[in-house]
Amino acid sequence: MKVLKNYANFSGRARRKEYWFFVLFNAIFAIAAIIVDNLLGLAIQDTIYGPFYLLYVLATFIPGIAVSIRRLHDIGKSGWYFLLVFIPCVGGIILLVFDLTPGDTYENEYGPDPKEGEGSFLNL
Repeated sequence: MKVLKNYANFSGRARRKEYWFFVLFNAIFAIAAIIVDNLLGLAIQDTIYGPFYLLYVLATFIPGIAVSIRRLHDIGKSGWYFLLVFIPCVGGIILLVFDLTPGDTYENEYGPDPKEGEGSFLNL
């Protein structure tokens, strides 16, 4: 929910927990949209996608980029590193490593530590 509240906020930092929960729920809702499209017979011929899925992808495109950039900020990297996604194979692997890297435990140039003040058991 925090990602949708920061719909187009590209500044600040996003914890690993925020990023990965967005990825999880995004995958669940995308699959659900595909199932609805197919159950209602709305899937485009020769594909499994239909209007519900396409609308969902359009609605979550900007928040997905925004949370990815905020995640990069959490490890002290510029949002421009997101452009690595356009390098075939290697770019995605590099971004995955960045997404798995723990964030800075101190205030960096992008803002204070998002974990600060939380007494979380897991401290993801």
